[in-house]
Amino acid sequence: MATLLAEEVWQGKIFSGGWTAGGAGDTPVVEPATGDVIGRIGAASPDDVARAVSIAAAAQVAWAARPHIERAAVLRRAGALWEKHAAEVEGWIVREAGSIPPKAGLETHIAAQECYEASALPSRAYGELLPSEAPRLSWAQRSPVGVVGVISPFNVPLILSIRSVAPALALGNAVVFKPDPRTAVCGGVTLARIFEEAGLPDGLLHVLPGGVDVGEAMVTDPGIQVISFTGSTAAGRRVATLAGAHLKRVHLELGGNSALIVLDDVDIERAVSAGAWGSFLHQGQICMTTGRHLVHEAIYDEYVERLAVTASHLPVGNPATDQVALGPIIDAAQRDKIHGLVSASVTAGARVAAGGTYEALFYRPTVLADVTTGMPAYADEVFGPVAPVLRFGSVDEVAKIAADSSYGLSLGILTRDVMKGLALAQRIPTGLVHINDQTVNDESNVPFGGIAASGTGARFGGASANVDAFTNTRWVTVRGDIAPYPF
Repeated sequence: MATLLAEEVWQGKIFSGGWTAGGAGDTPVVEPATGDVIGRIGAASPDDVARAVSIAAAAQVAWAARPHIERAAVLRRAGALWEKHAAEVEGWIVREAGSIPPKAGLETHIAAQECYEASALPSRAYGELLPSEAPRLSWAQRSPVGVVGVISPFNVPLILSIRSVAPALALGNAVVFKPDPRTAVCGGVTLARIFEEAGLPDGLLHVLPGGVDVGEAMVTDPGIQVISFTGSTAAGRRVATLAGAHLKRVHLELGGNSALIVLDDVDIERAVSAGAWGSFLHQGQICMTTGRHLVHEAIYDEYVERLAVTASHLPVGNPATDQVALGPIIDAAQRDKIHGLVSASVTAGARVAAGGTYEALFYRPTVLADVTTGMPAYADEVFGPVAPVLRFGSVDEVAKIAADSSYGLSLGILTRDVMKGLALAQRIPTGLVHINDQTVNDESNVPFGGIAASGTGARFGGASANVDAFTNTRWVTVRGDIAPYPF
């Protein structure tokens, strides 16, 4: 099988009008499980952003004017290429992002599906006929915004990039894209290579790994009309403030501290399994991670005991060489933040039922019992493999507790009474809710997004959300002759 990621093509380079040196030199690609340098990626500068925007704006006009079937064909070919090169891309996701193979497989699967879903966008109706008081044809027309800026994080690097890049391109835009430098191969180089191979015309996609200065240059550049940002709530606030000062549209998908409510009528074995998956998948480094386990007092002790046993038996190690359930935390700074929140919670009275220790970047899956709402590991987004468990006594109480959060991303409710679960969900504002499932779920055809400190609503995924995100609306009228006026 042909190699997609031949190192001589991308090593030490950015993708902007072809593969070229970045203005900030290059930076190492580090495997978190071993600390080994497994490559070097080009590093962009603010000057690279200005150059990329200029090229992208020029290329976008012709791209938007192409027949819709041509744009659709590029996206379909890209979807097929993700499937063809899945194993190679997954290898990089495992090594560079510290993902276990099944999580890497989910990323390539969704990447393909995002492209297939996006391939249907060019043929969607691009307007809506409107009634008019005057004798004329009146309609609302959707048109590409021009150049879209995409900024994505390290944790699910492929999905959280392609879900904006693919629909933006499909709808006739050009894209300037900044992946996180820590995962710039699996979450950046792969996109550039896939769309190269799919026949995307030159100049429409620019991949610029870089730091905060590159992100700021994108948000402030007048040639970028829309920013699609996925990352922490703190960073999202800065992006929104800067974008607001430049009157720029920004779509934010931010952090979360999602609750899993476990009522007293559940199958506890299944509930524990779901809760463990929600908290420990990808070391808890997912925005939708189950950050709060709210468990009815009648089953609390048994739930904590079983969850602790499950956590203690989950193997942690290098996902590239061993069959493990958890890989490494992305870097030492993130590991130390996790451990700081756990330690502060223990000092405040929480009991470590499992875990709470680490070796190098490998943090043991951790269960905290006897948790109260003011403890740091409960109140804050941990972004690590930590399951704080809090007890409640009534539905009214848990509704109040679950809703008392600055975040509003995902919610899981486990109960045999589905209608009771749905009624409870109506009292807890979130962007996503899952009855009889944990909090980590995503599909390429669904509208995705959180509210409050978790983001600006469903601006990712699903045809309607993508059209809203990456097009402008224009009012157009046509008359058969010049309208008569009294002047």
